[in-house]
Amino acid sequence: MREVIADAAFELFLERGFERTTVDDIVARAGVGRRSFFRYFPSKEDAVFPDHERCLAEMTVFLEGQAEGDPLVAVCQAARNVLRMYAAKPEFSVQRYRLTRDVPGLRTYELSVVRRYERTLAGYLRGRYAGTPDGALRAEVVAASVVAAHNNGLRSWLRSGGEGDAEAAVDRALALVIETWSGTDRPPVAGLRAGEGAGAVTDATGEGSRAGSGSGVADEEVVVVVAPRKAPLWQVVRQVRSALDAD
Repeated sequence: MREVIADAAFELFLERGFERTTVDDIVARAGVGRRSFFRYFPSKEDAVFPDHERCLAEMTVFLEGQAEGDPLVAVCQAARNVLRMYAAKPEFSVQRYRLTRDVPGLRTYELSVVRRYERTLAGYLRGRYAGTPDGALRAEVVAASVVAAHNNGLRSWLRSGGEGDAEAAVDRALALVIETWSGTDRPPVAGLRAGEGAGAVTDATGEGSRAGSGSGVADEEVVVVVAPRKAPLWQVVRQVRSALDAD
């Protein structure tokens, strides 16, 4: 029923415009009563974003299962899960993006949804960074960085009309977050681009290793990182960081 109402609402928003569509119009198109509409959606704005409640719930469950491991990797993966929601319905996502750009009230509503994702990520990170210097501050700033990077890549894809690889665009943005917040003062890794491996070695082991200077790089250590060919760019960057920081 929720999906039927949401589909009817969106059809009318595209046909008549958001402002000229009433709740009565929506329930008439969907063949339900007003009570049914408000059981699922508190407002017309909520009907434009019917999938975010589910996605927020899934993000919460996912993060609850990430008590171990790198919290930065966990929040980046959580952001990628949101991206998959958009990429699963590219035509709908692009149409919604265009509608949202045209209606100021929807832009405001969208910002409130984005803030809920950010609070969810920050809440998880506060728990993981508890007891560390500036843990609460770091949690807020990292969460904001992840959301900003995700949205930058997502909107780039939406502005293109849904052409190209949405995950590659978001992975490129998340790789910058990994470089910035991986807890090292090393400069960014040069020459790492989407679609490239970290070195020319690929398999499924995910292990990194160091080679001596016998490879021809004068008086330098050479780092070789092994990663799955389809690994997201931000995960590869994380592996490179870990290899560089290894004793």
